[in-house]
Amino acid sequence: MVMEKALPMFPRLDAMEESARGRGRLVVAVAYPCSADSLSAALSARDDGIIEPILVGPIKRIQACADILNVSLDGLRCVDAEDDPISSSRLAVSLVGAGEARALMKGSQHTDELLGAVVSRDANLRTARRISHVFWFDLPTYHKPLMVTDAVVNIAPTLKDKVGILGNAIDFAYSIGMSSPKIALLSAVENVNPELTSSMDAAALSKMADRGQFGRGIVDGPLAFDNAVSTAAAATKGISSPVAGDPDILMVPSLDVGNVLYKSFIYMGGGECAGVVLGAKVPIILTSRSDSRRARVASCALAQLSLS
Repeated sequence: MVMEKALPMFPRLDAMEESARGRGRLVVAVAYPCSADSLSAALSARDDGIIEPILVGPIKRIQACADILNVSLDGLRCVDAEDDPISSSRLAVSLVGAGEARALMKGSQHTDELLGAVVSRDANLRTARRISHVFWFDLPTYHKPLMVTDAVVNIAPTLKDKVGILGNAIDFAYSIGMSSPKIALLSAVENVNPELTSSMDAAALSKMADRGQFGRGIVDGPLAFDNAVSTAAAATKGISSPVAGDPDILMVPSLDVGNVLYKSFIYMGGGECAGVVLGAKVPIILTSRSDSRRARVASCALAQLSLS
């Protein structure tokens, strides 16, 4: 008898999605869902009771993708657009800016094509905030949800950029129910080294937090990864920190570090994730072809909770 492999369990992700369902369906403008993967992501979140998608793009191509998936688009609002990812992105952004949707979701275009439409002067989605991304993880080896920022948008952020990224992450944590989030500012070392920019930036951000510039967030750094997530590792190195071993958020110094950490958590750590872009007037849901169905649905749920 062949035994089927058990699917991984993600109780924290289950609870997060259930909380989102309790708030009703989020109306989402899905820009250029012109691949089977991107259309499937939106329809899966619809089928799970989390979003009500508005499909924005060339109707013939969207229908062709639906035919590949063997699904019906009956009952869904579809807004026809030119067969061009930039034009479709701009139209989806205009729908959100006009208040017809409360969130934006990436289809099969490149991320920069969608974000370019978001930050354009004609869009009604810009704010004074820095655009940044946050991942939310359910990791079987960690005792609570863990977030990582920024592993998607900002490639090599300056100290000024990091102020915005950190502020976004802390405000996001408040919005999803954390009263005093703990943030570990990652570097390769736990001591301030003038030749290592990430350690200098972390020290500056920590001092800013000490002076109340980030609200109720508890911020500490620089911390190496082991000292950030392990109380024992921190104790071995004589580090006394209110964050070590218990962070809610890991802030990475660059996209390279964040991207490797994110993929390590998924492919080696057995975790599952959700993610949204912050800093615009509405949350932006980014999904990729390598994302699992669960991650795509969970990202929609996270966007819903961020609006509370």
